[in-house]
Amino acid sequence: MARKKSGEASKGLTPKKARNAVSVAKIIVPAVAPVLAPFAVRAAGAARDAYDRYQARRLGVPVERLPEFTGRGAGLLARIAGVSEAVADLRKSERASEDDQKFAADAQATLEQLTAAVRAAERMPAARRKAAHQAVTTELERLETQILKRLGV
Repeated sequence: MARKKSGEASKGLTPKKARNAVSVAKIIVPAVAPVLAPFAVRAAGAARDAYDRYQARRLGVPVERLPEFTGRGAGLLARIAGVSEAVADLRKSERASEDDQKFAADAQATLEQLTAAVRAAERMPAARRKAAHQAVTTELERLETQILKRLGV
């Protein structure tokens, strides 16, 4: 094992080096902080904005509506909102028959129940929540299929 030559600097962090670093930081940080703070605030704001846009794109909703869809069921709540808009479009459609109008009313009631189920599942244990979300997903798929069929898509 090679011995250190006298005068050779130690490569590790020593207590003396740590004290020196703290002393330098005590002088530099107060001088630099006012200059860097606005940049840090802007960077944090830009990061938050980018994350919000990512979340909105992932859920398929506008950024303005993102606060409506929170929690573990956010994706399902966004899907329910989309299906609800499709039901409203079906009601407004000029081609909608009386049967379509009845279906739309029933579907809207079902969507309200599904929304309540997703919100209630937020406080359930993981296994029960996953089962509830799966049941909601199955029902949403059924409704989406029927709506697309009635809209002629």
